[in-house]
Amino acid sequence: MRYDAIVLGAGGAGLLAAATAGQAGARVLVLDHADKAGKKILISGGGRCNFTNTGTEPECFLSDNPHFAKSALSRYTQWDFLALVERHGIDWHEKTLGQLFCDGSARQIVAMLLDECARGGVDVRLSTQLGAVIHADGQFRVAGASAPQLVIATGGPSIPKMGATGVAYDIARQFGLGLVAPRPALVPFTLGGDDMPFREISGVSCPATARVRGRSFQEAALFTHKGLSGPAILQVSSYWSPGDTVSLNVLPDAAGKLRAARKRMPRAHMKAALTEHLPVRLADVLSTRIGVTTELGNVSDADLDRAADILTDLTFRPSGTEGYAKAEVTAGGIDTAALSSKTMEARTVPGLYAIGEAVDVTGWLGGYNFQWAWSSGAAAGQAIAMRR
Repeated sequence: MRYDAIVLGAGGAGLLAAATAGQAGARVLVLDHADKAGKKILISGGGRCNFTNTGTEPECFLSDNPHFAKSALSRYTQWDFLALVERHGIDWHEKTLGQLFCDGSARQIVAMLLDECARGGVDVRLSTQLGAVIHADGQFRVAGASAPQLVIATGGPSIPKMGATGVAYDIARQFGLGLVAPRPALVPFTLGGDDMPFREISGVSCPATARVRGRSFQEAALFTHKGLSGPAILQVSSYWSPGDTVSLNVLPDAAGKLRAARKRMPRAHMKAALTEHLPVRLADVLSTRIGVTTELGNVSDADLDRAADILTDLTFRPSGTEGYAKAEVTAGGIDTAALSSKTMEARTVPGLYAIGEAVDVTGWLGGYNFQWAWSSGAAAGQAIAMRR
């Protein structure tokens, strides 16, 4: 059968692109090997889907070309997607830092996208093996179907248990599109060596400011049986490279707090002072690392300052990350230099598009990656309709 466009991938980006093109008059086919559409949507946000963020700005995204995302994000904004959610009667709420979630279930977002596709007459075929992608005589042929336009919306290899693969990169290479080395992002760190004591307090979390390479995020940090996790850690992981150190400020104004503790309870020890502000198990490990064993009343200002330096700049050298199995997204991917920022079309292969996580654009934690899926999908969908 012949279509105006074939979309590979029934995730957020692919479904939004298909619905946009279909409702503008294009005949669109969506193909996916999974048995359900939007599998990553269904598990996101604890099953409630953090579908966008009110604070979405281009600065909230990583890419070798930091300007690439600006066009798509400005033409289909977080407010456009929120309006769609509200048109479908989906109740939502805002959590911290502008994160928007469904009151009910992530299934509502998938149902909404499928309904939008149905309104555009889109043909969605699941449980379909893609096989080879053939391009000849101006037509792309996949799984027995053909079209003059093809959209790569198969995502990246993060969360392979959901069926994620690197097929987007295989197709990109086939058509001569460059790649920025993919890597796990929004992913927990593993620790070893001198940092092993922190693995022994698995399950402990605290508010912290995490820093790496000049980037900092203030949210919760979580100590795990493998290393470090929690929102603050996941955020800085996207900027981390092997060999980099990661630092945590777990006690703002530590110097002032320790001096106040010394004055208030001079016969207490460091652990007691830390326990006033931090979980007991974390205070125990930190007091050992600080190494001050005398009563607070006998601790000099210089030693208190050294302790404060540790608490406000607690440094780790991760041995690695937990990889794609635990990564929420994939950083890197299809090089944006190969694509039009306005249409997401490949510059050297007319009719070929790449959108969503497959592309070298990665958002912060908190709904930003979904917004990139919606914005890039809308850009491609509009372009497809114009070219049909």
